[in-house]
Amino acid sequence: MNAPSAANYRFHDLAPNVSSFLDDVLEGFSHVQKRLSAKYFYDERGSELFEAICDLPEYYPTRTELGIMRQHAHSMATRIGPKALLIEYGSGSSTKTPILIDAMQPAGYVPIDISRDHLMQSALALAQAHPELPVRAVCADYTRQLVLPNFDDIDFQRKVVYFPGSTIGNFDRNETDRFLRQIAQVVGANGGALIGVDLKKDPAALHAAYNDAAGVTAAFNMNVLARINRELGGDFDLNGFRHHAFYDEYLGRIEMHLLSLRTQAVTIATKRFAFREGETIHTEISCKYNIEEFQAIARHAGLAATDVWIDPARLFSVHHLTVPLVGA
Repeated sequence: MNAPSAANYRFHDLAPNVSSFLDDVLEGFSHVQKRLSAKYFYDERGSELFEAICDLPEYYPTRTELGIMRQHAHSMATRIGPKALLIEYGSGSSTKTPILIDAMQPAGYVPIDISRDHLMQSALALAQAHPELPVRAVCADYTRQLVLPNFDDIDFQRKVVYFPGSTIGNFDRNETDRFLRQIAQVVGANGGALIGVDLKKDPAALHAAYNDAAGVTAAFNMNVLARINRELGGDFDLNGFRHHAFYDEYLGRIEMHLLSLRTQAVTIATKRFAFREGETIHTEISCKYNIEEFQAIARHAGLAATDVWIDPARLFSVHHLTVPLVGA
């Protein structure tokens, strides 16, 4: 697919090739607890299913964060300051981004996503809606070490990473620390980050959010097996697995698994993997925090927490973090 064009739009393809997907699947299946990285949910079909999840009545994070953005975007823009280069990780359809862009009038916008076609469509739509805004879409895996183009054609004073949704919760504590340190490297001294963080709450509400009555989250989870079949030549029987999600209150996180319904074997790229009845593939975690917990994690990673915005029901939060100037 050729990248679409617009006067203010550029596309940079830094995506890993299919061998990275295969290598990660084979490595993940080599463990006693088989696992898959949540980033592989987001092929074109997975991205469409996730957008559908965001509209579900049980799934509170998207509408709650949208409410926070609508109420507080101007305060966020004031905190970020003028002439910022806005870098969005996991931009998806960028539904929240126009609210922030309208409030802060950034010097440029850099959406980053691993789903190439979905990124092209959403970034072009935003570029067309904001013809005065330089849009530089980057197809890349932002969970790995990320070296962005210089964007020398954009006059900006500060880089700010925007990471909406609750995707930060998909990392465990050590991964979150590494990820925040990587953000600090990308934005540099005096750079910043605006990060959505899901808060701890009634376990029943969490269970419902990840086990919706319409089965959309189940289809989203199962889609990664269909993707392995399609892209890697796997032979998963999709009727032999089902979605399984639960809240671990001790660890403060949702866990999503794919549960084998019988004893079976699967072949991926000539490798044969056996499954027992009841064995699972661990596909995702979604950690929930209280405000103090997340700010402590940010401090440990060398970021200063300057502001937090929360909805009235205290379901969700958006944090502004900064990289302190050396010697400050």
